[in-house]
Amino acid sequence: MKTIIVLDGIVANPGDLSWQPLHEYGEVIIYDRTPVELIVERAARANFILTNKCPLSGNVLKQLPNLEYIGLLATGYNNIDINAANDLGITVCNAVGYGTPSVAQHVFALILELTNQVGQHAKAVRDNKWATAKDWCFWNKPIIELKGKTLGIYGFGNIGKEVAKIGLAFGMHVIATRKNVDKGVSEGVTLVSTNELFENADFISLHAALNEENHHIIRTENIKKMKKSAFIVNTGRGGLINENDLRYALTTGQIAGAALDVLQQEPPIPDHPLSTLHNCIITPHHAWAAKESRERLLSIVFENIRSYVNGKPVNVCKAG
Repeated sequence: MKTIIVLDGIVANPGDLSWQPLHEYGEVIIYDRTPVELIVERAARANFILTNKCPLSGNVLKQLPNLEYIGLLATGYNNIDINAANDLGITVCNAVGYGTPSVAQHVFALILELTNQVGQHAKAVRDNKWATAKDWCFWNKPIIELKGKTLGIYGFGNIGKEVAKIGLAFGMHVIATRKNVDKGVSEGVTLVSTNELFENADFISLHAALNEENHHIIRTENIKKMKKSAFIVNTGRGGLINENDLRYALTTGQIAGAALDVLQQEPPIPDHPLSTLHNCIITPHHAWAAKESRERLLSIVFENIRSYVNGKPVNVCKAG
């Protein structure tokens, strides 16, 4: 019988989903959260580990002699020392594609908040500003129509494609940049260079994986190429943005605004310097977290385990 340890299950499943399929494979112990200093103690007997963000360094993995499988409750695996896992014969599998509809929906929730200011205007009504207005309708922030605007998608993978579909449905012009140009783009989308994306987009939505090449792709050098009326939306990775450069751009009017679901440090420090800006919306890294999305996530995780047990592992993460 295998021992399966879930180190940090609460984000993927705060109690509204079921871990029951895991019990088919052995003893299951689920922790909501595991501090770094308790990882080795809690996982000492583990044959299988499931984790979202717990760091599993080479030193930690060497102290887990029974461990043969790590299942990620996420797509990214920066928290795993993949080289060490491969050297130790530990199979690492991630979950891909579960959050695409949810993240794409959140992109437009952010874009619509930037353009229609629904939350701000609803607050104004609660504060009696409409009730005391001189006219029958009221607004105190500009309202921007999306039709005819240019949506620039930086990183044209599955989520980028889904965002493009929604943009086209709004009547937007959609341009995109991607690392592998040979893969082409979807109908209605124009592939452009990174410079052209920054120069022409009214909205830039970030969807690229974080690597050395695009770390801080949003920085002063590129922001200066943008329209003063443009907006940046980031539901990808916090490291795609140099937050100091973005703050300067937002406070000096270099661009009109930004909406972020991810930051470089999460959770952020109290009173994060971007959180106090009137033209910056920040949501707490939950674009992926719709129940339907998390159901897909667990389904993929369970299927990964089933495939591994049957000797045909899928979604295997390799070094390099």
